[in-house]
Amino acid sequence: MQEIPFDELDDLYQEVILDHYRNPRNKGELESPDLQSRGFNPFCGDEVILNLKLDTQGIIREAAFTGQGCSISQAASSILTELVKGNNLEEAGALSDLFRGLMRGEIPFDEELERMGDLEALQGVRQFPIRIKCALLAWATLDDAVVEYRTRTSQA
Repeated sequence: MQEIPFDELDDLYQEVILDHYRNPRNKGELESPDLQSRGFNPFCGDEVILNLKLDTQGIIREAAFTGQGCSISQAASSILTELVKGNNLEEAGALSDLFRGLMRGEIPFDEELERMGDLEALQGVRQFPIRIKCALLAWATLDDAVVEYRTRTSQA
């Protein structure tokens, strides 16, 4: 297997981020979402509003986001909506925990590449600690949505 030079890999990752930013997947609102949460980073103004719809088995069937912000926060939101579809809330939470560990350097990216899909492109963000919050905003919003949903459904 041929090793890809670091500069070429960095360029590829930047292209993936820019593609998700310029052509976001699942951008928009869902009608009557089961889960909805708003995440906001007051330091830079990034905003993400996440909407999820579950099927009768508790599987995420639809995911969408709206918001504004830097290319990293918006690309991470786009990627999140693709990755969580087909997962239940526990699996989505596990993906969130995994990505958080990857971004904090607690888990090497090479151990979880298959599960991460395009999120792999965000590994370069770790070199810029102030931007890690941008990459994690959508995932924190997902976590908040799950907590709120579970609180609401356990009280019903």
